[in-house]
Amino acid sequence: MARRSNARFGNPDYGIWYRFAAVLVKPVTLALATRDWRGWEHLPEKGGFIAAVNHNSVIDPVFYAHWQYNSGRPPRILGKSSLFSIPFIGFMLRKTGQIPVFRESTDAAEAFRAAIDAIDRGQCVQFYPEGTLTRDPELWPMTGKSGAARVALMTGAPVIPVAHWGAHEIIPPYGRGGGAKYRPFPRHKVIVAAGPAVDLSKYQGQELTAQVLRDATEDILDAITEVLEGIRGEKAPAERYDMRRAARERAAAAEAKKDRAEGGR
Repeated sequence: MARRSNARFGNPDYGIWYRFAAVLVKPVTLALATRDWRGWEHLPEKGGFIAAVNHNSVIDPVFYAHWQYNSGRPPRILGKSSLFSIPFIGFMLRKTGQIPVFRESTDAAEAFRAAIDAIDRGQCVQFYPEGTLTRDPELWPMTGKSGAARVALMTGAPVIPVAHWGAHEIIPPYGRGGGAKYRPFPRHKVIVAAGPAVDLSKYQGQELTAQVLRDATEDILDAITEVLEGIRGEKAPAERYDMRRAARERAAAAEAKKDRAEGGR
């Protein structure tokens, strides 16, 4: 794969603050991991598009941003609104044009409008379709939210599936590090790869019903999973992990256990 320039200073997406952020972030990724970047040939050379990415470590965005920046198409990343209130970090997020997501509030739609505006300006907008770190026991993509599909169908922008693997070895999710919250050494290998654009043509022109958005979201997650299977060299489970269903099953199991205990008194 031909390496793209990571310093297209004629590209208006690379402003002084974006280049300054890269100067700060790149040494971190270089220190923490060896990198295997793949799939830049699948990214559009111009025009707005969506990068739909899996999520299995809190440090994922750092490696994804490095990969995407080096592609020649720097990303506008949707991030939790709380990050924008952190001194300096919030300042840099705003200066580099990142997009805050206000969860469970009337301001949540603002992220979609900002994403659509960025795509209309020809920029790359990154989504985590799962909405949060995966709870799948083997770290495969779980069921997702419809934001990426909604914006893709509203704009007609291509959706590029992106998968990464390895950052979870540095910062394991949800206490899976065997008691260690951080494992920076020895240096780990992080792979980030893109696949061909997701074919959403069958949904174009349809009313954006809940079913259409669910089906399009599943197609996006299927494409991400396929890229991740190639990275990991193994097949994902036939059924995607559903966090809400798992919560209901745990609640039902707890209620059944309570009933048995009360019945035995």
